[in-house]
Parts: sequence; structure tokens; C-alpha cells
Amino acid sequence: MMAGGWDDAFGRDGPFGPGGPFGPGGPFGPGGPFGKGGGGRRRRRMFGSGELRLVLLKLLADEARHGYELIKAVEDLTGGSYAPSPGTVYPTLSLLEDEGAIVPAKGDETRKAFEASDAGREELEERAEEVEALFDRLAGHGERRRAYATPEMFRAVGNLATVLKNRARSGKLDDDTIREIVDLVDELAKKIERL
Repeated sequence: MMAGGWDDAFGRDGPFGPGGPFGPGGPFGPGGPFGKGGGGRRRRRMFGSGELRLVLLKLLADEARHGYELIKAVEDLTGGSYAPSPGTVYPTLSLLEDEGAIVPAKGDETRKAFEASDAGREELEERAEEVEALFDRLAGHGERRRAYATPEMFRAVGNLATVLKNRARSGKLDDDTIREIVDLVDELAKKIERL
């Protein structure tokens, strides 16, 4: 194939190759925010050691909640891009309860809601700057995601990626068609840049 053609587009450094935006590590690849998730790649951890514990403690100091409500609250904080699994939330709640930082909320025995204890609130006061920085980081993560991850944008880019992949797999591409597709995508990129 020609230089700058289809082989380059799907090659190692091309837009659909391993290092490109549609490749496995790119924003439109399986591991990216527009991707289908997974793809065998490890995602970067959302929380460092002890950070989820601190987030849950703060949320429980704000209001009594049960595990599912905490999962949804964290998901809301990150603009829908991350929800901790029950397998991490419930053991963390058990740890907080064992430490005396949270206690079962009164009057909600059926779902076992929790609230911060006096000791938990005291810890939050002592670590106020750390808590604020952590919540700012989570809010920033959500804002960055909302800036480009709208459903319409996801659908449109997904359509483009699907059409291009299907044409590549069909084997019905000659050099002229490849050049025309590359020119169209380049022109679209320029138009978007000028918006």
C-alpha cells in the first residue's frame, strides 16, 4: 500500500493502530471513555490507598446512606465515569464500622444504612484539606468527562469508527478510495478544529 494510506492508518502509529485514538489505549478504543470498556487493559485506579475509605466517610457524614446509595453518590461525583463495586464498598464499610468511624443509622434497620460517628467526624475535621482535595479531584474528573463524553458525541464517533473498520475488513478498498476517506477524515478534523 501507499505511504500515508490504509496501512499507515491501521499501523502501529496510525489512528486505528495500538497507539492511535481508535486503538486499544485511545479515547475511542475499548479502554477509553468512548470505548466499550475492558479490552484486556488495566484501567488506572480511581482511588489510592485509603482514599475510598475517606470518600465514604465524608459521604456518610453528609447524610446517612446504605451501600447502594454510596455507590451511586461516587458515580455522581465522577460524572458517571466510575462507580465502585459492591466488592470494594461493603468491605470498606465494615472496616469503617470496626474502626468506630461509622455506626448503623437509627430507624433504617432493613437496608443497614450508616452514618458517621463522632470519631469519624473528628477524623474528617483533622483531614479536612485532604478530603477537600480528594473531592475536588473527583469533581474535576467528572467535569473532564462531561466536556467530551456526551451521548451524541459518543454515537457519532462510534458510527465513524464502525464504518471505517467495516470498510477496512471488507477488502474492497483501492488506493483511490483510501485517499478519499483519509481526505474526508482530515477535512472533518479541520472543520471541527475551527468551530
